[in-house]
Amino acid sequence: MATKNLLVELLVEELPPKALKTLGASFAHALLENLQAHGLASEHSAVTAFATPRRLGAHVSTVRNQADKRAVSQKLMPVSVGLDAQGQATAALLKKLTSLGIDVSVLPQLKRQMDGKSEALYFDSVVAGATLAEGLQKSIDETLARLPIPKVMQYQLEDGWTSVNFVRPAHSLVALWGAEVVPVQALGLHAGRHTQGHRFAAAINPVVLQDADHYERQMQEQGAVIASFSARHGEIARQLSAAAPQGLEPIDDASLLDEVTALVERPHVLLCRFDPEFLAVPQECLVLTMKANQKYFPLVDADGKLTNKFLVVSNIQPDDASRVVSGNERVVRPRLADAKFFFDKDRQIPLKDRVDGLDKVVYHAKLGTMGQRVQRVRSIAQAIGRQLGGDTLAAQSDHAAMLAKADLLTDMVGEFPELQGTMGRYYALHDGETNEVADAIEDHYKPRFAGDTLPRGEIGVVLALADKLEILVGLFSVGQAPTGDKDPFALRRHALGLIRVLIERDLPFKVEHLVGETVGIFDRRGLAATGSLTAVTEFVYGRLAASLRDQGYSAQEVEAVLARRDDLPFKETFKRIEAVRVFSQMPESASLAAANKRVQNILNKTEGAWGHSVDVARFEQPAEQALHDALLYVDQRAQAALGRGDYTESLQELTALKAPVDTFFDSVMVNVEDNAMRANRLGLLALLHGAMNRVADLSKLAT
Repeated sequence: MATKNLLVELLVEELPPKALKTLGASFAHALLENLQAHGLASEHSAVTAFATPRRLGAHVSTVRNQADKRAVSQKLMPVSVGLDAQGQATAALLKKLTSLGIDVSVLPQLKRQMDGKSEALYFDSVVAGATLAEGLQKSIDETLARLPIPKVMQYQLEDGWTSVNFVRPAHSLVALWGAEVVPVQALGLHAGRHTQGHRFAAAINPVVLQDADHYERQMQEQGAVIASFSARHGEIARQLSAAAPQGLEPIDDASLLDEVTALVERPHVLLCRFDPEFLAVPQECLVLTMKANQKYFPLVDADGKLTNKFLVVSNIQPDDASRVVSGNERVVRPRLADAKFFFDKDRQIPLKDRVDGLDKVVYHAKLGTMGQRVQRVRSIAQAIGRQLGGDTLAAQSDHAAMLAKADLLTDMVGEFPELQGTMGRYYALHDGETNEVADAIEDHYKPRFAGDTLPRGEIGVVLALADKLEILVGLFSVGQAPTGDKDPFALRRHALGLIRVLIERDLPFKVEHLVGETVGIFDRRGLAATGSLTAVTEFVYGRLAASLRDQGYSAQEVEAVLARRDDLPFKETFKRIEAVRVFSQMPESASLAAANKRVQNILNKTEGAWGHSVDVARFEQPAEQALHDALLYVDQRAQAALGRGDYTESLQELTALKAPVDTFFDSVMVNVEDNAMRANRLGLLALLHGAMNRVADLSKLAT
């Protein structure tokens, strides 16, 4: 079979920029997988994806013009239906063969094979592989059907009658196998070799493609288009760095860079400026305005401070760029003026005077207004603050909680919801609040995402815990727990934020205690939340377990540590699981884990038949005395290490028990007929079980 490289390109109207990167990758990889499934591409075939605002494309190497022949075994019908009592073909079998285009002369070649509980007739044959046109047609159809299109639109073809569903109207289809056009169709289009270059800068339009391998070069030289998303992405990054004045650099924003890459086909970066007077506005506002509305790259100095310069990625390269620069400077001015207007106007009303307005904002139909939510957060913050720092911290946390949501009523946050908390901090400082309170107003949303920073001060820590606890308990109590992959209120993120604050701030709280206090506050306010106590607690521990597994700990290690959670403050979690990991890698661990599981099973089966004391006078076997002596020595050392917080050493001390434990089980019968002796031996095992499981339930490590 001959092989050549294949190019497929679909020219469309402007694709949604935030989805382009995913669409381009999906189109290319799905096309390769389908070609491989049809036997036209091998496992060694490589695919190169192309994606611009107006095209999706893929270059696939070493594609065959026809797939190999393949053996097919076709089930016809049960033997009892196809053959009569004399073994001759029935009319039903003859009709079936005729319908399949099979000559009756193949009757002697039919195979009898078990199909479940009965025999069936099968016809084995060798069929020709799919041709390139056949296989590519199916591959394109299957690829387009699998594209992760965010929103499908319907449009009519030129005949005025036929409707097509796709992400955007398509205008041309290219399918080249080497230099040959493959006769396939898609979205009402017939494949050819013509495509469109850049709308304004193309040297030749349409571009007549020479062959599959010259596509990328022709598009760049004749069409003025960088067809590869990754190449265009890299070129924009290079130009941004080169265009930044010395000492300045564009703000680091990967999603913005992806989006701009999806907006241009021939990038050209230009340096622009805005009036320095706007720098009086908080830089978060200006940055968000330029990024979200205009897709500009603000420039910051070495200290991260915003300057009045920014970079624009243009889709054209004019001989005189001054008009493009002045146009972008003119466009951004009213945006920045709006931000300045909002900022100046918002500061005229102190945050404390906005608090009452929260009573008119609905938070949740079953949980009341935002004002009522703030009251619950205040109560939770007071309780946590009092435990963490006494009455002073409780009062400070209460005051910060009262103001924390007030910026939701400001014009700036109304325009840019992403700035909630951030603007509250600026307005609090303007109102004369302390830095600690202002920081807490901004930080109580933290961590907002994976890798985000944590609250800076104690007040912020208290407020962040209170806010997340109120959300979790409140929404669980009204039946809004996450289901499957649906989590509309981001409760998983809030639970992970709660976990991070507790662990990374080394707080002494237990989740059960915090959730219990929060439930009590809800109940006292007439919102029945008692039923959510267990559900919220289990949910948080479930997120902790998932987080630990994501960090590389095994499921057994996670289960071993969390099984002892009754006496486990969150801050100790990582210390204990690291100790368990070290222990699990020691040669004695497997034997001790198995023995621990055996002890646990014995004790579970004989519950109530033993006490917690051991009478050494009742020992009859040397192995009993040896285990008891070793246990007293090891347990004393293990508890001493545990008291110092050295969980690793505490577990390592247990390795000395391997030999006496093994000897005990080899030579001692526990469940003897003598009740007193059996109870004494069970008591010894109970002491062993307690000593071995203070740090973690080691039985979970047993395979």
